[in-house]
Amino acid sequence: MARGARRSAWTAAACASVVLALCAWARGTLDAPWIAASVAALALGGVVGGLFRTRIRAAPEASAHARHSVAEALLANIPDPVILVDRRAVVIEVNPAARALLPALKLRHPLSFALRAPDVLDGIEEVLRTGAPLKTLYATRVPTERAFEVQIGALPMPDGPAGGQPNVVLFLRDLTSARRLEAMRVDFVANASHELRTPLASLLGFIETLQGPARNDAPARERFLAIMKTQAHRMTRLIDDLLSLSRIELREHVPPTKPVDLARIAREMVETQSPLARERGVEVTFEADGVHPMPGERDELLRVVENLVENAVKYGGRGGRVAVSVARLVELPPRRARIVLAVRDEGPGIAPEHIPRLTERFYRVDVASSRDQGGTGLGLAIVKHIVNRHRGRLVIESAPGAGTTVRVSFPEFVMEPGNAAETAGR
Repeated sequence: MARGARRSAWTAAACASVVLALCAWARGTLDAPWIAASVAALALGGVVGGLFRTRIRAAPEASAHARHSVAEALLANIPDPVILVDRRAVVIEVNPAARALLPALKLRHPLSFALRAPDVLDGIEEVLRTGAPLKTLYATRVPTERAFEVQIGALPMPDGPAGGQPNVVLFLRDLTSARRLEAMRVDFVANASHELRTPLASLLGFIETLQGPARNDAPARERFLAIMKTQAHRMTRLIDDLLSLSRIELREHVPPTKPVDLARIAREMVETQSPLARERGVEVTFEADGVHPMPGERDELLRVVENLVENAVKYGGRGGRVAVSVARLVELPPRRARIVLAVRDEGPGIAPEHIPRLTERFYRVDVASSRDQGGTGLGLAIVKHIVNRHRGRLVIESAPGAGTTVRVSFPEFVMEPGNAAETAGR
């Protein structure tokens, strides 16, 4: 009875600590994440210590039940990745967030099998040697760049089988959004100041002229006002594209999960671009061999098709032909299906030295032609980041005099029972 009371006290203390940890985390103060990490670590130590006592006194079945019902429930309620390892850096326990980040993590396997980060592994040794907690950084580059701050601390195990020697707990805090936000702010200032300088200078020059020599010149006033309107629209498009790019980059590390039909999206956008194509004497054709579901964000995929078709119509030359197609392709190996969107024009083509840089912000093959067509230099940069967010691939094939083909491929949505109706309705 006394033993049951003590175990209940351990569990109650652990749960209370988790609540305090999550509350501190939610407050968003500077040190709240690591206050939460420390309190949750104490709670985890209490629960794991209680489980070791249970293993000594109880049958193996009861021990396994306690481990799954208490420790895993505790870890599952911590929103950031948490990993518990022993003195040999062998994984003892992980929470769902850690499994999502590092799918190769396996219990009773060395941490280095899934997390190849020398700074983190050296930090574990340092904590075991000194007993003092430390912080280090961990970065991933596949499938997208992400950055984490790793808090490494010793976890006392007074009743553990290792004779009281501590294990190590790792808390990973995602810094990706904060770093992207800072980088985007710096890029926005640099790029916007460069691109806005020319239209602003034109507007100021025309305003001064209208206030001075052309004050009473009606024909000049009408001509200048038309140019000023064009420059103002250019600045509006530029700001809209910059804001769109910022929003997309901020969510680039979060892949969409809902199914959408890429063929339906492409057909809709081709119809929307038809007036522009007729105005320029360009024939746009569309071909799809059925419904092609993929995990995606509909509005972002509409933006991809819009940019690619609009570029093909604008730069493909008058009287030409633009072919848009959506097809399902099975890669061999590994027999994985992908949905491929292809947009081909019959324009003058692009020299090979320009192709690697086409998705850079504000990069243009012909600056004057791009500005005359109303381009901002951000269209393909937006396409690239949307494709990255959807875990897709972007390939541009072109040669002088041979036209240009842009192919975007995405992973196919894996159909499950009950999803067919939902996908068909999108």
